[in-house]
Amino acid sequence: MSSGHPKPPSTAIRITTNKSIMTTPLSQKSTPSVIEARFNNEVERFSNLETGQAATLDAPLAMELITAAAIASTPAIHRVLDIGCGAGNNTIKLLRSYHGNPDCDLNDLSLPMLNRAQERISLETTGKITLIHGDFRSADLREESYDVILAAAVLHHLRDDQDWNDAFAKIYRLLKPGGSFWVTDLVNHESPRVQELMWSRYGDFLEASGGADYREKVFNYIEAEDSPRPVTFQLDLMRKTGFQYVDILHKNSCFAAFGGSKGTLKRPETLKL
Repeated sequence: MSSGHPKPPSTAIRITTNKSIMTTPLSQKSTPSVIEARFNNEVERFSNLETGQAATLDAPLAMELITAAAIASTPAIHRVLDIGCGAGNNTIKLLRSYHGNPDCDLNDLSLPMLNRAQERISLETTGKITLIHGDFRSADLREESYDVILAAAVLHHLRDDQDWNDAFAKIYRLLKPGGSFWVTDLVNHESPRVQELMWSRYGDFLEASGGADYREKVFNYIEAEDSPRPVTFQLDLMRKTGFQYVDILHKNSCFAAFGGSKGTLKRPETLKL
């Protein structure tokens, strides 16, 4: 017998049958030049703080958290490196929260992205802005020269274990003592069943946002371009590299915000309860 009231939406987790989860071998993933070409045509989309990462769960929150953590954990910010800066959203968010005018080094594969980032960031700081066009891995950068390094939606383009190790080691060397490194990115999971669950949830999010065709479009370029690793793998790698503190700021489905500090500062004494 019906009560006449609509049923509340189900809160049960539904596992749907989505496209296979990243089965393309690393050797067949898109090259940097192919990725560059795609992003050359995405400048306008990435030039909005709120909607620039529409395919990313909780993107505005993650950006807020990594920039706030950078400010909270770094004694003074004189120079920032933004790896894969896109149109500059994360650096802009940092500058709007930090009371100072640090120099900003902006790195991206896409020159149109870099030009737009420079245009936008020049309105936010009187600090020096330096453009670094090309692959971060081969960029000639001076060690121990950055107070903060940001990497948003870029590390998932790293490939094999050596590539990940080399990139994290380079980031660590580039930081000044006491500097910090913050990431928001697509991640996968250690457990295949958890990965399937989280991938399904992400597919549902994409379909709700733009329909089934949009979901397949996003899944197709992830399959072609991306090779993410679990956040646990990346935190372990940070500790192995030498980071003194590492923290997870947020995680939702296949996306995480996390980072850490290089240290050499004294650890705080354990609180006595």
